[in-house]
Amino acid sequence: MSQVSTDYIRAEINKAVPADIRQKIEKIVEDNRGKAGAAIRVLQQVQGISGYLPPSVLQTVSGYTKIPLSEIYGVVSFYSFFSLLPKGKHVIQVCMGTSCYVKGGEKIMKTLKKDYNLESGGITADGKFSLEMVRCLGCCGLSPVIAIGTDVHRKVKASQLKDILSLYK
Repeated sequence: MSQVSTDYIRAEINKAVPADIRQKIEKIVEDNRGKAGAAIRVLQQVQGISGYLPPSVLQTVSGYTKIPLSEIYGVVSFYSFFSLLPKGKHVIQVCMGTSCYVKGGEKIMKTLKKDYNLESGGITADGKFSLEMVRCLGCCGLSPVIAIGTDVHRKVKASQLKDILSLYK
């Protein structure tokens, strides 16, 4: 789980969840009640509503499911596909496995930070891109590799990032 400030969590918990979102959460919980792995299913579907799981939403899920908030956080923090922070319209994944790292993955990360003010777990100010550092995308022979959504870009040089990112509106 990425580091999330206590102030952020407090502020998010104090935000009211809009009535329409609460109704959707309640329906998701009811549709999954009694099913195996219900907590994970509920959280996946709820994350699908807004793309991430803010603390106020987790508190709402806890209330409807009667699962303690600490257990909900345990599930969310254990599985990497859950996010407590908003994501950009396009998620950039930079492979930092051994082959990608050695062949330029670190330089790609530094360029994204310098040119786009984007760090792992972060999001651009316009909400267009967010960045995730991943351990392996399974394309070692094509390293260094970045994935943006379902698109895999291979043998990427830091100097190509501007052109690659310009493909995404």
